[in-house]
Amino acid sequence: MIGKLSELQKEKNEQCTQRHELAVERLRTIVTEETVNAAYISYFQDCTLFLLELENTRKKLEDGSWDSLSLEEKRSLNRILYSDIIGEKYQTSYANQDYACEKLGGQEMGQLLSLLYTEIRAGISYVFEQRKDYLTILYELFLEVYTCFEGMSEEENPVPKPEQIKEILYWYASDYCDVFYADRILEQMDPSADFAVQIIEKADLDEDDYLYEFGEYISKNELGTAHHLRNLPQETLQKMADVYTEGYRVGFINTGKDLSKKSIVNIRYSLGFEKVICLAIENFRKMGLKPVIYRAASSVITKREHHKIGYYGAIANQQYEYDHRQDQALFMDKRYVERKLEVMKTVFEQNKEMAAGVAGPAVMEIFGETPFSPEAKETAPAYDEAQRELDLLFSSRSGQITNEYIKGEERSFTIVAYPVPEIGGADYAKIFDEVIKINTLDAKLYEKVQQTMIDALDQGTCVHVRGKGENQTDITVQLYHLKDAQKETIFENCVADVNIPVGEVFTSPVLEGTNGILHVSKVYLDGLQYQNLKLTFQDGKITDYTCTNFEDEAQNKKYIYDNVLKNHETLPLGEFAIGTNTTAYVAAKKFNIEDKMPILIAEKTGPHFAVGDTCYSWSEEIRVYNPNGKEIVAKDNSCSLLRKEDVSKAYFNCHTDITVPYKELEEISVVTNEGKDIILLEDGRFVLPGTEVLNEPLDEAGF
Repeated sequence: MIGKLSELQKEKNEQCTQRHELAVERLRTIVTEETVNAAYISYFQDCTLFLLELENTRKKLEDGSWDSLSLEEKRSLNRILYSDIIGEKYQTSYANQDYACEKLGGQEMGQLLSLLYTEIRAGISYVFEQRKDYLTILYELFLEVYTCFEGMSEEENPVPKPEQIKEILYWYASDYCDVFYADRILEQMDPSADFAVQIIEKADLDEDDYLYEFGEYISKNELGTAHHLRNLPQETLQKMADVYTEGYRVGFINTGKDLSKKSIVNIRYSLGFEKVICLAIENFRKMGLKPVIYRAASSVITKREHHKIGYYGAIANQQYEYDHRQDQALFMDKRYVERKLEVMKTVFEQNKEMAAGVAGPAVMEIFGETPFSPEAKETAPAYDEAQRELDLLFSSRSGQITNEYIKGEERSFTIVAYPVPEIGGADYAKIFDEVIKINTLDAKLYEKVQQTMIDALDQGTCVHVRGKGENQTDITVQLYHLKDAQKETIFENCVADVNIPVGEVFTSPVLEGTNGILHVSKVYLDGLQYQNLKLTFQDGKITDYTCTNFEDEAQNKKYIYDNVLKNHETLPLGEFAIGTNTTAYVAAKKFNIEDKMPILIAEKTGPHFAVGDTCYSWSEEIRVYNPNGKEIVAKDNSCSLLRKEDVSKAYFNCHTDITVPYKELEEISVVTNEGKDIILLEDGRFVLPGTEVLNEPLDEAGF
């Protein structure tokens, strides 16, 4: 075992030793017991065997015998811990609500026990981080539920009422908020929580063994990525790290924020990229920033639906993650939400100096996995209307609390993305090289060309975007009115600082007067695929929406409502942009990976529209300038301006970019004050004088 436990964690582990031993002793007796209703024996034995497997792994890590295991033994153990939710096995796993509801007495009890089974699986990370205190809590939760089922004969009362199990789960989540959730908040800003950093900096990254130290599921993607990076020249790895960290540094400069006041950077990435992350850590340390690298949450108490925020390995089963995204619906009420907010506020207040030092996230995303379109399940828990309101309340207030201690006007970020082997098989190395090229394009060239486009856009009152062929896009985007065109500008000239790669100009549109339809044949948003996504806007807000993922139109609307609108009745158009990175577009077409490109790159390959907050949320008062010295003044809209009256009404805590690819475009034109049309793109090509150089990659590829 590479990582060393902190003194505080050692103390926590020692304090719970007796409780832990008693719990483990009781678990060992359950394996052969048949003291519950016959229909539930298999469930409880499966849970118990899994928990004992966790305990055996924990002991190996504690006594050092883990280090003597062969690579194949570590790989085998990794597969065992995740095998029950992979592929076809998920169909007969109690983690699958369909199966649990069928076998465990109907939907209400099935959902609750499936949640318990899923919560038990969160114990994998606790094992590898040697959090005996967390494991003890988990074991005791399971035993408390098991005790409810014991001694009930089929002739009498065969099983407890679902309300009894629900109450146990509720108080587990509520009582341990100040443990799990408090630690979750703290580990996002505390450099001493360095489990992952120790592995990255101390492990032999030229061997595969280190990947299994994290306790995440390891697939061919993680192994293949690590192998590929080992075969790259050191200067290429350094170049990748430098692009990543320099973009972060320059982001502070370009937005007029003082990086010297900060001491902590949050690094988020996917396993397999440790060779680059290790170099990035060194770069950040030279900037005076200590790394904070925390795991993506897995407990119902700490995770936010199916989103992976932090570091993580392979997603063993995307349907499993999607099925359990709203498990909180089984017990969430106002008291619980207020409890979580209280814990959050307390942790930040107790650590406000540390929080003030957080500079913001540096994110290295991955892409290339098989596009996922989920199955809609009636057995999967879902928020009712009251809970949706509570979820929105939590998002709003937690955003406000975070901004109070990690101020938006003082923090920044950067995002870059690289492919994983699943994207192209034999072409993976070529695709990877192409992405490195895309991420390191000549920013000066794009700055000049994009400024030409901005000069035309600044003459406009609105922009008209029309789709071609089957694409139904026909939308007019209202633009901010400049007061002094000599000193002000509407669009930001994005030249690859916080948002890598280079290649877009963007603005916060005026909502009033922004009307029409946005349509895209296929798009991949937040890990989910949408087919024929269509949004209708009136005065800048979504009034209707649909897609063709499901045969049932109600399911299509719910899919969008849950995952694009994020449970809001409507969202404003927070951003309008024109992507200029034709090199990225050609690469996607060349390797037939358009549907696998991450939004970070895809948004640079056509006009894109972001629903939710503007790009300037929480930092609207910061004065921002383009490289030509003009101030960017279009940062607000009528929603964000509400912060001056009631901040809870100003922000939606989401920002989802939707891109129309060049091939689906008929025209993008600017309508001037005089009623003249300035055509920027026509039939998917740049026609504005001074921007024709962007067509060169298209010409070379024969498009």
